[in-house]
Amino acid sequence: MGVFNAINISASGMSAERIRMDIISKNIANANTTRTSSGLPYRRKMVVFKEKNSKPFSYYLSNYSHKNLNGQGVKVSAIVEDKTPFKKVYEPGHPDADKDGYVLMPNVEVVKEMVDMISASRAYEANIAAINSSKTMAMKALEIGR
Repeated sequence: MGVFNAINISASGMSAERIRMDIISKNIANANTTRTSSGLPYRRKMVVFKEKNSKPFSYYLSNYSHKNLNGQGVKVSAIVEDKTPFKKVYEPGHPDADKDGYVLMPNVEVVKEMVDMISASRAYEANIAAINSSKTMAMKALEIGR
């Protein structure tokens, strides 16, 4: 695994975390959207990550060598909807209220989204730190040759 592989892996992590931040921002923006094109409230979305070019764990057990451990980074494999139920809020004056005065609200919890945003931000920063470390190691290796 070369220094550029490490940079590419970290760059894939940064790209995946950026997509995660985009989805989190979309969730926060739609936290009060009671009607979408389907007629239902907005449903929270989540990002699913997957290792690029992953092999089953048994492959690594039976073919162990450091050459077999070359990871390729991470990718977004899917953006899925959270199937938790919508919240019911009593608000009889709301245009989307039912006959009993209840409005179905999105299943988005802003506090949870903020925690996810902090997590995505920290992961992004960790990938930046890994890239910077890889660059520093490459520069030190070049200095040896002087």
